[in-house]
Amino acid sequence: MATYRFFNRDISWLSFNHRVLEVAYDEGLPLYERIKFLAIYSNNLEEFYRVRVSYYRELERSLDPEHPKYKSVKPDAFIREINKIVSRHQIEFNELFYNRILPKLEEIGIELPAFDARLNAEQEAHAHSIFSHEVLPAVQPILLIKKRIRPFLRTGQIYIAIQLYTKQKTLGSIKVRTPRYALLKLPTDHDISRFIQLPVREGRHSVMFLEDLIMRYAHEIFPGFHINNWYTIKITRDADLDYEDYDNEDLIEAIEQLEQTRAVGRPNRFQFNKEMPENMLHFLLETLDISHDTIVKGGRTNNFRNFFSFPNPFHPQHELENIKPIRLPVFENAASMLQVVENQDVLLSFPYQSFEYFISFLQEAGHNGDVESIKITQYRVASNSAVVNSLIRAALSGKNVTVFVELKARFDEEANLQYAREMKHSGIKIIYFLPGLKVHSKVALIKRKVGPKGENRDLSFIGTGNFNEKTARLYCDHGYFTANADIISDLNKLFSYLEHQTPPEKFDKILVPNFNMTETFKKLIDKEIKQAQKGEKAHIVIKVNGLEDPKMISELYKASEAGVKIDCLVRGVNCLIPNKKYSKNIRIIRIVDRYLEHARVFYFYAGGKEKVYIGSADWMKRNLYRRIECVIPIPDKKLKQELIDIINIQLNDNVSARLVDEDNVNQIIEGGKKNIRTQYELFKYFKNKYLSSNADEK
Repeated sequence: MATYRFFNRDISWLSFNHRVLEVAYDEGLPLYERIKFLAIYSNNLEEFYRVRVSYYRELERSLDPEHPKYKSVKPDAFIREINKIVSRHQIEFNELFYNRILPKLEEIGIELPAFDARLNAEQEAHAHSIFSHEVLPAVQPILLIKKRIRPFLRTGQIYIAIQLYTKQKTLGSIKVRTPRYALLKLPTDHDISRFIQLPVREGRHSVMFLEDLIMRYAHEIFPGFHINNWYTIKITRDADLDYEDYDNEDLIEAIEQLEQTRAVGRPNRFQFNKEMPENMLHFLLETLDISHDTIVKGGRTNNFRNFFSFPNPFHPQHELENIKPIRLPVFENAASMLQVVENQDVLLSFPYQSFEYFISFLQEAGHNGDVESIKITQYRVASNSAVVNSLIRAALSGKNVTVFVELKARFDEEANLQYAREMKHSGIKIIYFLPGLKVHSKVALIKRKVGPKGENRDLSFIGTGNFNEKTARLYCDHGYFTANADIISDLNKLFSYLEHQTPPEKFDKILVPNFNMTETFKKLIDKEIKQAQKGEKAHIVIKVNGLEDPKMISELYKASEAGVKIDCLVRGVNCLIPNKKYSKNIRIIRIVDRYLEHARVFYFYAGGKEKVYIGSADWMKRNLYRRIECVIPIPDKKLKQELIDIINIQLNDNVSARLVDEDNVNQIIEGGKKNIRTQYELFKYFKNKYLSSNADEK
C-alpha cells in the first residue's frame, strides 16, 4: 500500500495566491481590474505573514530543536522556503507592474511621475502646497544612530529609509564621508492619500506616489544634509492571538487591547527594495534589531494593498461593469416571505441573487405577529450592518432575539465585540463563546407560534458564507431557506447546545463536527467505494475553500485507489497531491475570478440517488474538529438539481479555472468546444431560469 503524502498547507496557499497574481496578467480584463488583483495579492500576503508565518515563528521559539514535533514540522525550514517563494513571486509582481501595467496606464493617459520628474508650474505649485500644508506637519523624521536610536516600526506601514550626508562648507567627494541614515513614515494614517493627483497636463493625468512627493521636497525636512539615496521598507508583525490562553471575561479584556497587542507583535517580515545597497541593508537590520531571516526582497513600491483606492479619473471606464443581481419570482410576487418559506424551500446563490432577500426575511420576522423569537449566529458582519440593525429593531419590537457572537473571528474581534455590546444594550440576549470552540456556522432560526393543529411552524436559513451584505456582493455563496421539520428539529438542538452547552444525544439530518460530520462523510465515501468496486459509476465532488485534513484526504485517496472519480474544487489551501498512484482519479480545480469562490458544497453520486450538502465547513482540521459548523442535506429535488447544474458548470470551466498538478503549479486547462467561464456562465444560467418570470428585467 502506497504511503500517502500531502502538500504543506502554507506552501499550497502560496500557490493559490500566485494564481491571484496570474489574473493580473490577463489583458482581456479591464486595466483597473488587473490592478485590483495586484492589491488582492498584496493584501492576502500581508495577512498570511501576520498569521501563518507568526505561527511558525512562535513554534520555532517554543520548541526545543530536539523535540520530536520540531523535527517533523521544521518551522525554520518552512520559513526559509516561504520567504524564498515569496521573494520569487515579488520579482514577478514588480516585473508585471512596471513592465506591463504602467505602460498600459500611460497608454490611457495616466502617468506616475517620479520624485525628480519635470512638472509644469501649476503642478509644481499644487504638489508643493500639499507637501507644505498636509504632509510636512505630519512627518516625523528620525536620524538613526547605531546602538543608540532604535525606533519602533509600525506593522504594515511604509517607511522611507534615507542615506544622507552632512553638508560641508569645503567641497569634497561624498564617497569619503561617513553616511548617515534616517527614517520617515508615510503619514497615510493622517488621512493623507498614498496617491497625489496633480493638475491635468496636456490632457494627461498625473498621479504621484506620496513617497515621491515627500522625497521631492525632502531637503526641506533635512536642511543640513545632502540626500544621496532612498528606498521604501515595510515591517509586518505577528498578529495571531492564542485564544486558548483566555477564558470568559479575560478574552473580552484581551480583545479590547487587541489593536495595541498586534501593533507591538514581533517582526516576521522585513520587505525592502532589492536595489538597496548591502551596506545600507545591514545597517538597517542591525539598528532596527531585525533578524536576517525575516527579509523579503521587494521592489520600489511596497504596500500594494493601497491600490484598492488607486484613483481612476475615467471612472467607470477601465473597470468591470457592475452586474445586477437576478430577482427571484417566488419572493418578488409574494406578500409574505415567511409564508413562502413555510410552503417551499428556496435557494439563494450570491452574488447572482441579492442578499437583500435575507435582510427582508429578518425584517418581516421582526414585526410579524406570529414570530416569537429569532436566533442567529454572527461570525463576520458588515460595517453599519443591516443584519444587526434588523435584529435590534426586532428586539425593540418585543421579539426575543438571541445572537451567538463569535469573538474569535480573526481581525473582526473588535468589531464583533462592539456590535455585541450594541445589541445587548437593545435587549438582545448575547452569547459570546464556547470554551475551546469557535462557532463558524451560519444559521438563523425563526421560531413562530405553534399552528392550530399543534404543528411546528419554525423557519430557518442556513448559509455557506457570513451574514454580511457587503461581502455577499463579492463572494460566491449559497443560502438555503427551509421549514423542513427534520432540519428545524436539529437546528433547535444546535441552538440549545450553543445556549446551554449541553450536547444533544445526536443530530439526525444536519452535520456538526464532533457529533456526526466526519463520520457521515466517511460513510458517503465508503458507499462510493463499494459502487466503484462493483464496476458501477461512482463520483464525488468536494467544493471547499480549504482541503487540509489528512484524515479526510486519506479517505479520498482510498476512494481514488478504488476507482472513484473525484473532483475537488478548492480555492485556497490544498494539501491533496494529485497525479500520484493513489490519487490518479482525483482532479484539483482552482477557480479565481472577479468574485471570491467561497461556497462549501458536497456531492455524492450515491448509486444514482444523488446527494448534495451545503454548509459552512471546509475540510480543514480546525473546521472538522475545533469549530461548531453546520452542513445540511438538500431535501428539495429541484434545488438539489440546481446545485448540481452549478457544480457541472464549475467543473467544465476552462477560462478562470486551473488544474493544480503534483508540483503545486496551477496549470491552464486545454481543450473544450467553447470557452466556459464559471461566473459569467452562472449569470446566464440564472437569467435563463428566472428571467421569463421577471417582466421588467432588462
